[in-house]
Amino acid sequence: MTSPAGPPPTGGGDGERQRLRLLAVTACPTGIAHTYMAAEKLAQAAESRGIEMKVETQGSIGAENVLDDNDVRHADGIIVAADKDVDLSRFAGKRVLTVGVAEGIRHPEQLIERVLSAPVHADGGAPTAPATGGSKERSLGYKALMNGVSYMIPFVVVGGLLIAISLSLGGHADPSGGLVIPKDSFWMDVNNIGVIGFTLMVPILSGYIAYAIGDRPALVPGMIGGWIANTGELYDSKAGAGFIGAIVTGFLAGYLVVWIKKVKVPKFAQPIMPIIVIPIVATTALGLFFIYVIGKPISWVFEHLTDWLSGMTGTSAILLGAILGLMIAFDMGGPVNKTAFLFGAGLIATGNQTVMGMCAAAIPVMPLGQGLATLIRKRLYTEQERETGLASLFMGCFGISEGAIPFAAARPAQVIPANMLGGAVAGAIAGVAGVEDAVPHGGPIVAVLGAVSGVPMFFVAVAIGSVVTALTTVALVDLGERKRRGEAGFGAGAAGLEPAAAGVPGGSSGGGAVVEQATVRAPVTAAVAVADGAAVAEPSGAGDTSVEVLSGYLTDRTVKVSLDAGDKEAAVREMAELLARTGKVADLDELVACALRREEQGTTGLGEEIAIPHAKTDAVTEPVVGFARSAQGVEWGSLDGTKARLVFMIAVPEAAAGDEHLRILALLSRKLMDAGFRERLLAASDEAALLGVLSEVG
Repeated sequence: MTSPAGPPPTGGGDGERQRLRLLAVTACPTGIAHTYMAAEKLAQAAESRGIEMKVETQGSIGAENVLDDNDVRHADGIIVAADKDVDLSRFAGKRVLTVGVAEGIRHPEQLIERVLSAPVHADGGAPTAPATGGSKERSLGYKALMNGVSYMIPFVVVGGLLIAISLSLGGHADPSGGLVIPKDSFWMDVNNIGVIGFTLMVPILSGYIAYAIGDRPALVPGMIGGWIANTGELYDSKAGAGFIGAIVTGFLAGYLVVWIKKVKVPKFAQPIMPIIVIPIVATTALGLFFIYVIGKPISWVFEHLTDWLSGMTGTSAILLGAILGLMIAFDMGGPVNKTAFLFGAGLIATGNQTVMGMCAAAIPVMPLGQGLATLIRKRLYTEQERETGLASLFMGCFGISEGAIPFAAARPAQVIPANMLGGAVAGAIAGVAGVEDAVPHGGPIVAVLGAVSGVPMFFVAVAIGSVVTALTTVALVDLGERKRRGEAGFGAGAAGLEPAAAGVPGGSSGGGAVVEQATVRAPVTAAVAVADGAAVAEPSGAGDTSVEVLSGYLTDRTVKVSLDAGDKEAAVREMAELLARTGKVADLDELVACALRREEQGTTGLGEEIAIPHAKTDAVTEPVVGFARSAQGVEWGSLDGTKARLVFMIAVPEAAAGDEHLRILALLSRKLMDAGFRERLLAASDEAALLGVLSEVG
């Protein structure tokens, strides 16, 4: 391992001093333009100094130009310009400089100078997660939470859908109580597989929250801590702490590992610390702490809530229904939820089925409401969240409230209150209507199988509660996004906006089409090509003129020499009006709103006097691209501080898809990195001249 004190020679057999070798990793939260802009700037700065540099980009189409062991072995320093978690363990023993992605764009030369005196990264160090705004701890906490949520979602979806399918095809209401799948049947096996997925989702959430904070040594204590949190029997509780407990154990495990890493140990013990000592100490300490310290209050809450509810059986049905709905919706499997559910289920045997009826109406409201919210305001959600929303709707129909957990874990301050409000409304309506449920289960499935009396009012309660949850969620999430305007990185929206989300997180590497891996220049060509993950099909017909650019997406109708607007909002509207000349814009106001919502999540100003506002919306019937030039420049919030003088606008319908679109935008982005091409665009005298320059793209 190297630990150079300054600019060292990389070595050669003949003693000749060779060029300095540097590596870099760039990544932004959504892996779109800023990832590639930083890579390009660093590569240019290194080339101008005669320094050999290879840059790995962790973008939305996966990790490209990946640094291998041989690259790291011969590197004299590594620059990590990232606003998301990057695993640094492979760089142990090397000088590593970690900064935000904006620094890679603004000050690449300074980073190259600073990396030569950067500290040597120790084995077992934590992944980096520089903050772009606000406090560092808050930024790290949010990213850790989103990391856990992103890994948990597949377990929720797979487990929930398998359980729902087994119940729908193999289940029936048993007169003796319960929604029953015959033992030793095929559908029971399917159900058991789904239960395993559900059982694992909470430890996965906890484990990957811990991993994002403390790296690999924190994974085991995080997962085991999550399992303990979800297993109430270990601390004498009839209900586990659920996903809220998993979030707690995830953060505790992560920060506990970080603290243990700071303890000085003899050199001979250092190699075994991350693989043996730290996981064992952290797992044991966290597990015992949860069982003996945190678990007791959870058990106490469970017992006293049950006693409190028992004293309310004679109270107003509407009040009891609202309280039970609030409890059912609060933690979706935690002690509060389980208290209400077991209270209702226990009364079935006494002949009182109305309490379970209140619970049954509230149980599906959370997944149905959150799934409905993703349909009402698609722009507020990532593609992964929208897909999870569809699965959540399906799970809601079968009374699987855990389908809403990914949304609650990602945005607890917005989603949990909305869930509780909808659950309370559903429970209250079911209570006042006297809905009864003869089995300890909820959701429309129990009504379909004949276990519910008062079926019409049951569905009314579920429908109204779900709508209340959806509308409240949308309002609160929308408000939260407005407050965070300008804080997120480029490319953080959905349905043309692809929001952070929610970070989703988990996209630091992985499968995706690799344009080229031979040089750092190739990933840069994807900077715009994957903007917002939009994909566009071949145009359906010929263009508007004999000169067509980008396979006819941009024509003389969508080119303008002089942009009149003086601010971003006016510029977006003017560009939308330019696109409307083609007749492919069905709703101008919606197109403008979608593009502006995208800007709220993070600037589309790429620097180098370029801005590319874009929207993925059914406000356009076909893909269309426009270009306009601003003489004075429009303030677009670009990372390099330049005003946008070259403005492209891209609009594609929701269903648009196709590799041709990515190919065309790759050509466009490659050209935009060419200073000569930009100068020719600025110098063109009229639309015809502009179109002639743009025709160089292809």
